[in-house]
Amino acid sequence: MDELKLYTYIAVFGTFALYFGIAWWARAGSTSDFYVAGGGITPFQNGMAIGADWMSAASFISMAGLIAFLGYGGSVFLMGWTGGYVLLAMLLAPYMRKHGKFTVPEFISDRYYSKTARIVAVVCLIIASVTYVIGQMKGVGVAFSRFLEVDYDLGLVIGMVVVWVYAVLGGMKGITYTQIAQYVVMIFAYTIPAVFISLQLTGNPIPQLGLGSTLADGSGVYLLDKLDMVVTDLGFKEYTTANMGGTLNMFAYTMSLMIGTAGLPHVIMRFFTVPSVQAARQSAGYALVCIALLYTVAPAVGAMARFNLMNTIEPAAGENLVYDERPQWFKDWEKTGLLKFEDKNGDGKVQYTANAETNEMVKVDRDIMVLANPAIANLPNWVIALVAAGGLAAALSTAAGLLLAISSSVSHDLMKGVFVPDMSEKNELLAGRVTMTIAILFAGYLGMNPPGFAAGTVALAFGLAASSIFPALMMGIFSKKMTGQAAVWGMISGIGVTMLYVFQHKGIMFIPGTSFLGDMGANWFFGISPNAFGAVGALVNFGVAFAILKMTAPAPDHIQDLVENMRIPTGAGAAHDH
Repeated sequence: MDELKLYTYIAVFGTFALYFGIAWWARAGSTSDFYVAGGGITPFQNGMAIGADWMSAASFISMAGLIAFLGYGGSVFLMGWTGGYVLLAMLLAPYMRKHGKFTVPEFISDRYYSKTARIVAVVCLIIASVTYVIGQMKGVGVAFSRFLEVDYDLGLVIGMVVVWVYAVLGGMKGITYTQIAQYVVMIFAYTIPAVFISLQLTGNPIPQLGLGSTLADGSGVYLLDKLDMVVTDLGFKEYTTANMGGTLNMFAYTMSLMIGTAGLPHVIMRFFTVPSVQAARQSAGYALVCIALLYTVAPAVGAMARFNLMNTIEPAAGENLVYDERPQWFKDWEKTGLLKFEDKNGDGKVQYTANAETNEMVKVDRDIMVLANPAIANLPNWVIALVAAGGLAAALSTAAGLLLAISSSVSHDLMKGVFVPDMSEKNELLAGRVTMTIAILFAGYLGMNPPGFAAGTVALAFGLAASSIFPALMMGIFSKKMTGQAAVWGMISGIGVTMLYVFQHKGIMFIPGTSFLGDMGANWFFGISPNAFGAVGALVNFGVAFAILKMTAPAPDHIQDLVENMRIPTGAGAAHDH
């Protein structure tokens, strides 16, 4: 066995053993343990767990890959996801924690005094969460297929088994403690290679500063200026100015990711695991620090990965790479099918250009960039193995959170909340575990037939959450008079118009092998891409809800009192009467 494989096995299976041990130690014994970890998680622990939940395969594997290829345009993911987290922490989480229920549909059911609203919320939640979990499964398959040198499908099955063991056994309690361990693995796996590569390229050990530094070769040229020169010489867009379909599309995309983030139930659920509203606010602060540690490094990882890739395939001297002399990392990724070369002119050399007719790198999957980056930079084998463990930790942590959100919405919100209200706690726990098993099998099937690459699929999930769940939560907290009827029609119209727009444009993620941006600009509504359309869907949701509210009687007094009580800080006394 070679050294890299040995290190990889130690890193990957060592972390898996840790996750299994934690799941067994923290296994759920009650529905409260299963759904909200008994409400006894400390703010710092919850902050780390939120960080792991947040940093999915899309954040860890795909985001830097997107930034590497989209350049400046990829910043929408950083702005959208980080801004959305702030929105969630400030405007939603503390109020929902004060209400004190297990799930998002349960909050919607209470606030809108309607089982119909609960069912609609469950459907919206499942649509968004299943779309999101596909991206995680793709990430698991990509990481396993390369680093354990197994078939993509087999890698996916191994990942499904790992998630099943600790998510089904431990519920939210097991998932929380596992996610704390996964956060630690993830942050080391992301930052250590970035520090090495930043030192190598610029002499600066801090990647965030290295991105804006001059190259270490003594030329005095800035890293980003050099990267711009390299990519524009080959016909690609300038790295530092390229955007995604114009200013309006960039704005809509950022807003869609932002409000979709604030409406994603698997993260909101994390705020129900702490003992108080104050603890929810504190854990939001800790989580922001944990998330920033990775998100501020991502632009440097993306730019440096693209720089190293271009320099390997198209060296500065202008002499193209001879295919038979390609480095080992190139051969390794070719085996996975995620990197493909086609010798179009028969000269035995690799030409990598923006011109589809002459470009011989016919496939460079964005998702390989973070995982391949340490090997491209010739870093030590233990660093490469660490990245493998980090990529898997990212995908598995978010997959577990999403699967719990799906399972609790079916067992707690549909079965216990609507169809079988007298279900015993033991049966509800069993139903939760069975539902999660089915959800894992379904997600695995979709992972084996993946729609586009991970972050593209995930972007769509945020759009669906933005257009359906976020407006219902915002109106529920900040509009006392909003009625159940108005909210239901708002959610249906929001998610309906978004899905209609997505499906009517060919080239969306649901067709394997198609472009992430679809049929760029053709028949787009004001030039807004399908992935960015969640922001428009949210406006439709708000518009329909307030229009119906105008035509119907406002919410009953006891509901308005409930909203008033939820919005007043604990211990505020009677100050609101004045």
